[in-house]
Amino acid sequence: MEASQPRAEAIAIAGGEILAVGTKTDVMAHAGPTTQHLDLAGRTVLPGFIDAHGHFANALQVVGWANIQRPPAGPVTSIADLLQVLREHVLRHPVANGEWVIAYGYDPDGFSDGRPLDKADLDALFPENPVMVIHNSNHGAVLNSCALALAGYDASTPDPAGGVIVRRPGSTEPAGLVMETAFIPLFLHMPQPSEEQRLEQFETAQRLYTAKGITTVQDGATVAADLGLFQRAAREGRLCVDLVLLPLVLDVPSMLRERFPDFHGQPLELPQPAREAFGHYRDRLKLQGIKLLVDGSPQGKTAFWGEPLLTPGPNGEANWRGQPVCAPEQLMEAVAQLSAQGIQLFSHCNGDAAIDLMIEACRRAGLRPEQDHRTVIIHSQFMAPGQLEQYVELGLHPSFFTVHAFFYGDVHLANLGPERAGRMSSMASAMALGLHCSNHNDFSVTPIEPMRMVETAMTRRTRTGVVLGASECVSAEAALRALTIEAAWQIREETSKGSLAPGKRADLVILDADPTALAPEQLNGIAVVATLKDGVCVYGSLDGGQA
Repeated sequence: MEASQPRAEAIAIAGGEILAVGTKTDVMAHAGPTTQHLDLAGRTVLPGFIDAHGHFANALQVVGWANIQRPPAGPVTSIADLLQVLREHVLRHPVANGEWVIAYGYDPDGFSDGRPLDKADLDALFPENPVMVIHNSNHGAVLNSCALALAGYDASTPDPAGGVIVRRPGSTEPAGLVMETAFIPLFLHMPQPSEEQRLEQFETAQRLYTAKGITTVQDGATVAADLGLFQRAAREGRLCVDLVLLPLVLDVPSMLRERFPDFHGQPLELPQPAREAFGHYRDRLKLQGIKLLVDGSPQGKTAFWGEPLLTPGPNGEANWRGQPVCAPEQLMEAVAQLSAQGIQLFSHCNGDAAIDLMIEACRRAGLRPEQDHRTVIIHSQFMAPGQLEQYVELGLHPSFFTVHAFFYGDVHLANLGPERAGRMSSMASAMALGLHCSNHNDFSVTPIEPMRMVETAMTRRTRTGVVLGASECVSAEAALRALTIEAAWQIREETSKGSLAPGKRADLVILDADPTALAPEQLNGIAVVATLKDGVCVYGSLDGGQA
């Protein structure tokens, strides 16, 4: 990933930093009498991978939830499979009447039943327990009748602004699936584990990342209730990786009220101490920027497109284009206020109409590339022609989600047709324009699989083998840069992470094969031998001793 030295024979590290990279002879010149020598026997060393966008808070939760994803991420291909996983889950984790049962990864497009899950399917198994089956987009869930009643949703409940309550055909009775702003309030009705219980999950949750070679992790929509938890975990030394937080814009006012009760500014006006808290690590934890949410999920049909889908909307609507999560004037005001205070912005936009809204908000706020504001458009999933050029004009940069091609590409083909689906994650075009492109898993939307990200950036192949937009395929080297140095740039850490060079942090991953030497289809089989954070082995082992 280091342009001046893309390949090297050896590396020397000490005190958590890289001392030298180069030929074995050059590097050995730095050896002393107490130096440990490790022969990696031809294995491949890369910079530690950087989670460019994901949700660490979800990792703390899913370790205790039922996995109902489709293969290869999970075992479910039918409603019967899903119910069997839930049965087995409650056998391992018994629940009393009234206690919640939660599963993640619901993907109705892959069901052999030819129909989506209905609340009645869950009622038959759990008549006395609220059940929440979280959609694979993380933007919604199917609820059983008990959970719908707790949420207060019935046939008389209107859809909230920016949200969807899916109804049974020919009636207003909720069928079970709720999305976006109809989904978010559900968490208020769920019993929360204690802070001590959540702290106990930190080691297991971080292992999900270190086992895949990731040394910098993101919580890409931090809510007020989690900020204190993360800060306590950092103070107590529970973090073995760097954790980057993006507070969710909706929760910023409550975070400020709690921490600055005597400050009475505008809702998104930050007192100076709060502004200065951004961009600096403390005990491996830092606030990097604020997360804006413009639209929803493409596979959940709650993204916001400029042209109608080829298939009906969530409630059977014809000419469905989705919708923005918030009113456009609210977005314009948030971008203007936050950018004027020097806060880096990370904005979730999947559909081209949502991207248009964000572009307009940045234009009205007067953002320009020379300001080096590094505004990141998360997903930038389905862009319209000419939008990348406007990114260049305004200084916006994309964090792509290329594994969508594998997990949901066939759904996108049905909804959008080949031309629009082929424009998803336009990585080659963005790189050709000089944009800094990262790539992400958005865990827990898709599994933590850096090598599958490389594969899908190279092939853009769906589950059924269709290639979406062949001209947007990139090389293995370019795909790896999106996981390392480009991801580091987007969080302003390119001088300390993302490549192997003297003076950078010794954040390393050792793989059992060279990803640039294998066919794309073989990449996801590459194993992580060891992961080092600041020179300390945090996963696996190093033959011959510790680093």
